[in-house]
Amino acid sequence: MSRARFGLVLILPALTILTLFALVPIAGSLFESLHHRTAAEPVARFAGLDNYARLLRDEEAVESVGFTMLFVGTSVSLELGLGLAIALVLHQAFRGRGLVRAAVLVPWAIPTVVASIIWKYVFDDRHGILNYLLFGADLNAYLVWLADPFWAKALIISADVWKTTPFTALLLLAGLQTVPGELVEAARVDGAGPLRRFFVITLPLLRPAILVALLFRTMDAFREFELVYELTQGKEGTSVLQFYGYKVLFGRQDYGFGSAISCLVFFLIAIVAFFYVRTVGTRLFEEAR
Repeated sequence: MSRARFGLVLILPALTILTLFALVPIAGSLFESLHHRTAAEPVARFAGLDNYARLLRDEEAVESVGFTMLFVGTSVSLELGLGLAIALVLHQAFRGRGLVRAAVLVPWAIPTVVASIIWKYVFDDRHGILNYLLFGADLNAYLVWLADPFWAKALIISADVWKTTPFTALLLLAGLQTVPGELVEAARVDGAGPLRRFFVITLPLLRPAILVALLFRTMDAFREFELVYELTQGKEGTSVLQFYGYKVLFGRQDYGFGSAISCLVFFLIAIVAFFYVRTVGTRLFEEAR
């Protein structure tokens, strides 16, 4: 057997599982998105791109796209910046570093549904700890945080940053481990200060880890659901595309339109992933040669 055929045999089980559990559902959703089908009209009628055109006419869908982009851009940027800062601290040698590393990972280890419930109690307008810390026992001064559009959006983003920044820090910390220590030490001996060493040596060598962190976190952010479901139910302009698709599919039982929303999420993720790989990734491969 040739090496190519032998390699195909080795990856065949993984390809089979990928086809059954990923490609087939994607193809099914794409098929549904091109048809009109609801609980009241269970027989599918071909609609072409009409469901996608409805996205442009649906005010809630447009609003969901807007908040999704805001959520993804803000949360991923904050997580990357904070994650890099945490990774740089954890990369240093100090007493108790192992304990600190374990503690930092606790928010990421908590299931997202559990974290969402925790934050729901933190922001509760009657019994939440946030109001108690700010206003004490004066119930009349308590704010209904999640009923205000600005604060609802800000708090959802904050909860996501708290939950997933440790994951970004972990990826970047792994990248920092690959930076040759002798290069950093040589630059220090030559008189380069900490900032110069970071921007000239550490940051360029850290770009592959940054690309991976950006790619993973952007894809996860586009698929955010639990925080919105638990905290606001999509009210006050906080509905993301994933949650709006859930409402249309299971609430209105409009399978065609709901599938179109799901496919839009998939297309957005694919476009972002292609952009990352074609820009940052291509430059990295060219430099590696």
